[in-house]
Amino acid sequence: MRKKNQKKNQKFIFKAKKIRKKNLSHKTLFFFKKIIKLIDFFFKQKYIHKKLSVLLSLQKKLNTTNLNITNWLPTTAKEVKERGWDELDIILFTGDAYVDHPAFGAAVIGRSLEAEGYKVAIVPQPNWQDDLRDFKKLGKPRLFFAVTSGNMDSMINHYTSNRRLRSDDAYSAGGKAGFRPDYATYVYSQNIKEIYPDIPVVIGGIEASLRRFTHYDYWQNKLKPSILAQSKADLLIYGNGEHAIIELANLLDKGVPFNSIKNLSQSAILSENYKINKEETIVLHSHEECLKDKKKFAENFKLIEIESNSMTPKIIVQQNRKKLLVVNPPVLSVLQKEIDKSFDLPYTRLPHPKYQKRGAIPAFEMIKFSINIHRGCFGGCSFCTISAHQGKFVLSRSEKSILKEAKKITQMPDFKGHISDLGGPSANMYMMQGVDIEKCKKCKRSSCIYPSVCSNLNTNHTPLIEIYKKVREHDKVKQVTIGSGIRYDLLFDENTEIRGDKLKYTQDLIKHHISGRLKVAPEHTSEKVLKIMRKPSFKLFHRFKKYFDGINNKTGLNQQLIPYFISSHPGSTDADMADLAIETKSLNFKLEQVQDLTPTPLTAAAVMFYTGFHPYTLEKIHVAKSKQEKLDQKMFFFWYKPEFRDQIKAKLRKIGKTDMIDKLFGKKK
Repeated sequence: MRKKNQKKNQKFIFKAKKIRKKNLSHKTLFFFKKIIKLIDFFFKQKYIHKKLSVLLSLQKKLNTTNLNITNWLPTTAKEVKERGWDELDIILFTGDAYVDHPAFGAAVIGRSLEAEGYKVAIVPQPNWQDDLRDFKKLGKPRLFFAVTSGNMDSMINHYTSNRRLRSDDAYSAGGKAGFRPDYATYVYSQNIKEIYPDIPVVIGGIEASLRRFTHYDYWQNKLKPSILAQSKADLLIYGNGEHAIIELANLLDKGVPFNSIKNLSQSAILSENYKINKEETIVLHSHEECLKDKKKFAENFKLIEIESNSMTPKIIVQQNRKKLLVVNPPVLSVLQKEIDKSFDLPYTRLPHPKYQKRGAIPAFEMIKFSINIHRGCFGGCSFCTISAHQGKFVLSRSEKSILKEAKKITQMPDFKGHISDLGGPSANMYMMQGVDIEKCKKCKRSSCIYPSVCSNLNTNHTPLIEIYKKVREHDKVKQVTIGSGIRYDLLFDENTEIRGDKLKYTQDLIKHHISGRLKVAPEHTSEKVLKIMRKPSFKLFHRFKKYFDGINNKTGLNQQLIPYFISSHPGSTDADMADLAIETKSLNFKLEQVQDLTPTPLTAAAVMFYTGFHPYTLEKIHVAKSKQEKLDQKMFFFWYKPEFRDQIKAKLRKIGKTDMIDKLFGKKK
């Protein structure tokens, strides 16, 4: 660094000599030399500052990782030996970097099994392009291999909504892409089966969950059979899998043959000799029938969704060539103490030390100081995968467990007082469930809040108000912001007013828990499209904005409401998108938080996108399918950008909506 500074100074001195030759005054030259000294001082200060920063960073790492490598689950043969283990019970492969934190699925499964006494290792992001040494390095486990693509579906992780390859990966060190394959669950499982054909392979995680039945694959634009058929895996566990995978491990540990396990809750298998009990079973159209008839595929989805959202679900079966897919009902009797246990396990709450020189893991940095307070979502949005994966019924942690995690966060060396989220799939569903459970058992609705909030749903926000208050009053917490999306429709009564505990919640949220911006998701402005999406009327957004602005004005705050919108959802036309642009312009929004629909497996939106039919009514629905059609819809979000103006005008003329041009861009003078 000093040599570089000397070189730079020499250049300045050379220039000074040139200036001297030009007969400039001594006063001017003296002033110029002073500037050189200041620049030299600046470079030295920058150098010292950089050295101090490095030392502080190293000190933080020493404080943060003042742990033995055995505090993490082992990832190599050397780390297995350091634990004193001669054999592993379960080896888990994941498409994510290994972060030992309750927000990362592989860590949750690994720690849950470890707590039951099993010897578990994790192989994060194995290389699938070489001689497969990563798949061999730990040998074979005593019980089974477990495989997940990671926290995200690998295809959504890799591609944009228009099938363009992404250049980054939030779940990899340094945010670098290329550390997992397309269809990671398939690839990992196939590789393991090639090397160890006699060892059971169990797949799970969101990628497997969403592909447990015949499903539409947007990236290949075709129907594909259950992931079990092509991955060569022996069993699939869907949803939050701790309970099911522990039960499976216990059965195998007792000596129960793997092939005899056919009725494990929340699991799916392919069987050649399964006997169907008609009273306890829903029989879907076969995979082959779905290939021939799109309506049959749509009908299947309706049956799957109804059973998945039921408190008394049945077994679902589907013929797939010569084998029968058997999907057992989910675990519904999960107790709060079980969820607490999952979050209270001895996580280091840190990435594995192997990543220290490879850069930060963006997904971890985002959630490092956040707290997940519940699982599940009863919103039932047609484009969302949460209920298909985590379930419709909300499972909430105890206050004690949440406060315990908040305390752990405040003890982290780099914690500066800001907890970035106290939320879940939705911010404000904590502790909400049916008042009369017997009524819930008879219910067939896919959503508890659409087309209206169910009268049997307990929407009391008091427990949430208390949690927010107790966390923000911790002596080491300066601020708690809510990063999860608010379901504002849960705040309104039948007269579209916010009263009582909902008003108190809204006031506390706006006064204490917004860092300048509050995220909400109206998703569209068209009543027709919102009905297909299973979202409330946009009029309700207007009402919420009125409350939001009113509370801000009363408290002297200047905060923004940030609405999220989706383009290209089935039912949405170019004219609907133009209306959206005009409507949001009238509210003085220049939209930023927007996305184009990605039709994700096991969602109503994906079924409509592929078939062109609504799965519940079988009515035809308009779908923007091609790349250009999707881009045309998305551009309406950015009407305020000059580069889109001519395209939007041309599109409006083409669809015969010239009157909208003046509304959007104003009349020519």
